[in-house]
Amino acid sequence: MREAREYDDIPGTYVFDGAHSRVGYSLNMFCMSLNEEANRDEFRADEDAYLTKFALTRDQRAAVRNREWLRLLQLGGNIYYTFKLAIVDGLSMQDVGALMSGVTTAEFSQMMID
Repeated sequence: MREAREYDDIPGTYVFDGAHSRVGYSLNMFCMSLNEEANRDEFRADEDAYLTKFALTRDQRAAVRNREWLRLLQLGGNIYYTFKLAIVDGLSMQDVGALMSGVTTAEFSQMMID
């Protein structure tokens, strides 16, 4: 158990601090592995088999399989690393932001402009 931090209660925010980094280490290493084309191809061919290479928790594995973007962050994922998974699916940062916000990509993009 870690000390409480003043940023622990910011609504809708998952601060990626040292403790959160340790929780998400395997998840983020999986995401980073997707930098390599051969790994992306292997992952696309059999996601479940590829995921066994990493010490993911059951919840992390489910969040990857179900592409639960906010849940990935809650489970220790770093947005920059988890975005590598989105790229495998052909998604843009705006697409993922929209999915996390519950709006369309166009609405999310306009919200960022506004």
